[in-house]
Amino acid sequence: MRGPPSARLAAMKAMILKAPKPVENEPLELAEFPAPDPGPGEVLLRVSMCGLCHTDLHTVEGDLPLPVLPIIPGHQIVGVVERTGAGVARPLVGERVGAAWLYSSCGKCRFCARGLENLCEHAQFTGYHHHGGYAEYAVLPAAFVYALPEGFSDRDAAPLLCAGIVGYRALKLSGVQPGETLGLYGFGASAHVAIQVASFWGCKVLVFTRSENHRRHAMKLGAAWAGTSKDRPPARPASSVVFAPAGGVALDALETIERGGTVALAGVTMTNIPEMEYEKHIYYEKKLRSVTAATRGDARELLSLAAKIPIHTDTTLFPLEEANRALRLIKESKLDGAGVLEISQR
Repeated sequence: MRGPPSARLAAMKAMILKAPKPVENEPLELAEFPAPDPGPGEVLLRVSMCGLCHTDLHTVEGDLPLPVLPIIPGHQIVGVVERTGAGVARPLVGERVGAAWLYSSCGKCRFCARGLENLCEHAQFTGYHHHGGYAEYAVLPAAFVYALPEGFSDRDAAPLLCAGIVGYRALKLSGVQPGETLGLYGFGASAHVAIQVASFWGCKVLVFTRSENHRRHAMKLGAAWAGTSKDRPPARPASSVVFAPAGGVALDALETIERGGTVALAGVTMTNIPEMEYEKHIYYEKKLRSVTAATRGDARELLSLAAKIPIHTDTTLFPLEEANRALRLIKESKLDGAGVLEISQR
């Protein structure tokens, strides 16, 4: 086990967002940034890997209103505890942990009281309200980091920490039951984990995506059928999850879903949903619901399940300084599976 460092670092390398703009214009700048130090209840992580997420893309391009600038994005963080602040009993210095999108919740509001901390009125998010993992070091609340399952490299574990967790919550909210037919719309980082969970539950998975490469990837991972959202599948899904941030796809999913089925929308943003036709899209007690972030309970359940299945994550590795290029490839749907930034090697 590594002991505490002999001296506090004055600076670290980080990719910093000073003003949002399209990724084609390279909004992130590689720079020296003051190294953080943990306060009471916090841990300092030496970051090894940070997964890339569509939410990062929405952040750097300004699709989400930004509460803090400059900001270091990144919320699928894998690292080793370098220091702990006052009052932290676990994790210990030297332990490998992960951090996710939910940075903190208040624990007191009516939603937290019901176990819905993802809806907390005072929720804070990693790489959005607080600096994230596109950096050599990151500070997180000790209560919001997770022990990672053995058998997963840092690179393989990173996509589980948002793509995996949110995809898992989306599956739960869709109401899909073991052995049923499930529709997945869009096949990026989240869907390539969700299909493995659904297959483990014995579900027949139908994948709808406009990308031919993603359709091939889906079939490789066990999809029973793959086509576009305009194609007619061999069966109607009992439940569906929409990962694509396109409102029109939500209507395609509702039109295709079985009577009484649920369509869960898993994106943090989405273009406007076009006008709905009552009988075509929502009659027969069909349900449409959104998915908002995830809870720590979701995270722990998914990480435990990942070890049991075990989940295999398909990743493409990028150096820290190529974060802009990596996000551009995500925007253009040119990555199979998940992108991961390599920050440092352990």
